[in-house]
Amino acid sequence: MIVLAGGDLVLPDRIVTAGSLVLDEGRITAIDSRDRVEPDGAMVVAVRDCYVVPGFVDVHVHGALGVDVLDGPGSVARVAACLPRFGVTAFCPTSIACGPAGLDAMLTELRDARLGGNGDSARVLPAHLESNFINPEYRGAQPLECIRTPGPFAAELRPAAEVGTPVGTDAFTARQILDVIAAHRADVGIVTLAPEMPGGLDLVKDLVAMGIRVSLGHTGATFEEANDAIDAGVRHATHLFNRMAPLQHRAPGATGAALAREEVCAELICDGFHVHPAVCRVAMATKGAGGIMAITDGTAGSGQPAGSTARLGGQRITVREQAAFLDDGTLAGSVLTMDRAFRMIATQFGGSTVEAAQLCATTPARQLGLFGFGVIADGAVADLTVLDRGFRVARTFIEGRQVWPREP
Repeated sequence: MIVLAGGDLVLPDRIVTAGSLVLDEGRITAIDSRDRVEPDGAMVVAVRDCYVVPGFVDVHVHGALGVDVLDGPGSVARVAACLPRFGVTAFCPTSIACGPAGLDAMLTELRDARLGGNGDSARVLPAHLESNFINPEYRGAQPLECIRTPGPFAAELRPAAEVGTPVGTDAFTARQILDVIAAHRADVGIVTLAPEMPGGLDLVKDLVAMGIRVSLGHTGATFEEANDAIDAGVRHATHLFNRMAPLQHRAPGATGAALAREEVCAELICDGFHVHPAVCRVAMATKGAGGIMAITDGTAGSGQPAGSTARLGGQRITVREQAAFLDDGTLAGSVLTMDRAFRMIATQFGGSTVEAAQLCATTPARQLGLFGFGVIADGAVADLTVLDRGFRVARTFIEGRQVWPREP
């Protein structure tokens, strides 16, 4: 039994100031308004002048501290080991468009990491595939040669952007990618796609029927096309505003549909660079804390100093102060970590500490169906992050055990 004593406990609807949290057998067993309680046999951990928040859940992270989830053997586990220092207790390893062999290897790595238990690492959740089935005009840092259409040309060796042109020695079909997804169904949680591409709407329906969460992303869909996809089962929007047709008052596009439809929960890269803080405030006000998930879109450059180089799906990226970039200057994901995302929400986006906890933990956990996670409540799983008054990570607990800093 552990007691976290004297901290400000961030509950779903309020903060219990200078309270105590009792953890036993991996669960929260008591929330006490007193600053110190000492059940028989309990170890008391003083967290005075700190916030105790639910452990962060990042549904969109490609890597951290020099490791990309597509780097090969052991990469998913190495990323999982990096994340508790940033307050992350669970995450969706996120791929970019790649060939079937690379995707199969990554999903196999993910399955092994999930079956092997988390140890001192963040929980490995089913993957988020920022997939091959996106609009090439909105691909960003996604490799053009890996983009495919799921429709009439699914079994042919042609890229989405150049129908009829062979891909080369590493040619593969859309059908091969879909076969890998089907073979690893239990380890795929989210698939990002562009529904306006040939066969896109049918793919939405097929993935939804498989129980996969489908997300609008890297898309030039019109408002009407996006709404059709939502009607077909889309419930997620990938990094809202980024790599989508811009929101216009007469042509709201996929961005407008994601904001307008209550069924859709939207990701927001909370670094203040990918989306201006004022626009983040607008999105939060429009959707509410229950309709926005804070994400990092973190890369292997996350947590690395400016000037460092790393990889994103085999492509070289360079870390700058604001984000990560390909050699040609293309924006290639963020260098954000979840503790900084929390800090940005609470200090730059006009959000309260309670709202920041909802965006970083409660809402993503609920959207992924992780019942008992992402919340401080009686009986909830004791995945917790302790933040100092500057919103820096002081301690991270997974299932009631301190994993960061690692205890001797």
